[in-house]
Amino acid sequence: MKKTVLVTGGAGFIGSHLCGRLITKGYKVICMDNLLTGRLSNVRRLLKDKNFRFIKHNICDYIKISSKIGYILHFASPASPADYLNYPIQTLKVGSLGTHNALGLAKAKRAVFLLASTSEVYGDPLVHPQSESYWGNVNPVGPRGVYDESKRFAEAITLAYHRVHKIDTKIVRIFNTYGPQMRKNDGRAIPNFISQALSNRDITVYGKGSHTRSFCYIDDLIDGIFRLMLSKINEPVNVGNPAEYTVLRLAKEIVKLTGSKSKIVFKPLPQDDPKVRCPDITKAKKVLGWLPSVSLSDGLKKTIEYFRSR
Repeated sequence: MKKTVLVTGGAGFIGSHLCGRLITKGYKVICMDNLLTGRLSNVRRLLKDKNFRFIKHNICDYIKISSKIGYILHFASPASPADYLNYPIQTLKVGSLGTHNALGLAKAKRAVFLLASTSEVYGDPLVHPQSESYWGNVNPVGPRGVYDESKRFAEAITLAYHRVHKIDTKIVRIFNTYGPQMRKNDGRAIPNFISQALSNRDITVYGKGSHTRSFCYIDDLIDGIFRLMLSKINEPVNVGNPAEYTVLRLAKEIVKLTGSKSKIVFKPLPQDDPKVRCPDITKAKKVLGWLPSVSLSDGLKKTIEYFRSR
């Protein structure tokens, strides 16, 4: 019999895709979200499934679940710059108090615990590409520090619970991910560019557009997370697509794929915005047998179609 999985932040972009994948794999899923940045519409298709249950709850408060739980996948947190700059205190609280509460539940249930961390723990990196052994270059008191440091703390307390309480913990460091179910006002490059392109508005590129990112399609990411969940790995693992693009190239590609009449305009680069970001996925390939398979062009076409339908 498949075990029950608790997904915190399960109505968010990544969390909702994860809930859907788990249901198709035969797991029972408890989706917990306070809907600060998540949307109930993301999981509406699952609400009629007998193996799916939604609980509206802020995990910064005590979590009470009476049933047995085999896995806790902790994905609760604002994740885009627009969100964590709007909700800095909530971001810090869910990374600290929320993670502590979720780990306490994992300890009580003897459940496997998987933390959704981020490439933001590397900050504005001085090493390129970034491997799990790199400690990062983070400004802890800058505006982005609320997210960076909440995730760095979350990683630290997760491994402390592993070492002290022998909890089977996993940490996935997620690099830029995109796909259907993103909000058009998400604040990240791909939804911003697609929304602007589809309405023929100016596409806003920050700086000169020469800073780079790597973009992983959501289906590839979910596959990597699922493999990590079932693995015996306790140390952090990067999951992302190492194909690297400048932001300006991304903007031009979206203009081409949408047939937009938008013009590209440039604005000043935000404080502490990373100049480069690209995962070294050697570890994921070796220990998970994982590789991304969806090209940026194919993933963008699917994402653009989703935005058109909305």
